Amino acid sequence: MEALFTSTLTVAVAEIGDKTQLLALLLAARFRNKSAIILGIFLSTLINHFAAAWLGQFAFGWLDPQWATYLIAASFFAIAIWVLVPDKMDDDDNRFYKLGAFAATFILFFIAEMGDKTQIATVVLAAKYDALSMVVLGTTLGMLIANVPVVLLGHFSADKLPMKLIHRLCALLFALLGIATLLY
Repeated sequence: MEALFTSTLTVAVAEIGDKTQLLALLLAARFRNKSAIILGIFLSTLINHFAAAWLGQFAFGWLDPQWATYLIAASFFAIAIWVLVPDKMDDDDNRFYKLGAFAATFILFFIAEMGDKTQIATVVLAAKYDALSMVVLGTTLGMLIANVPVVLLGHFSADKLPMKLIHRLCALLFALLGIATLLY
């Protein structure tokens, strides 16, 4: 349950202000079918994070446990620093819009998550907890917790949230995960 809770909380917080959250806002403004957008986010994240978690467990399984611990902790510290740099949307890639709400969301979210901090966090969390299904479930749930309200309540702007404070708290969370990895 620790893997599920930590993965959910970590990704939900890290996702606030992330480019995929901005993408969710753009998709919600573009398409009326909110359930198709949410389903696209869910399936895209599930597949992407499953692959990331599997890679994390596979790659870290080859390392000496002590070196793996140091690498996992260093990864959490690196993500803590990365979180302090706010995301912005890349160019609006509207060629996928003609595919409809579900397909556009699925493709654009999958692409946006590649190399994103939440995907990297999924790799590291899976390596730390060795509980692939709980990490994937947690990171996917965290992604939905952060993005579904944006899709449903798109008119509530992220400008109203204290983004600097949220990014700092998220960085602190990742730093604490790094420290906990070294201590336990």
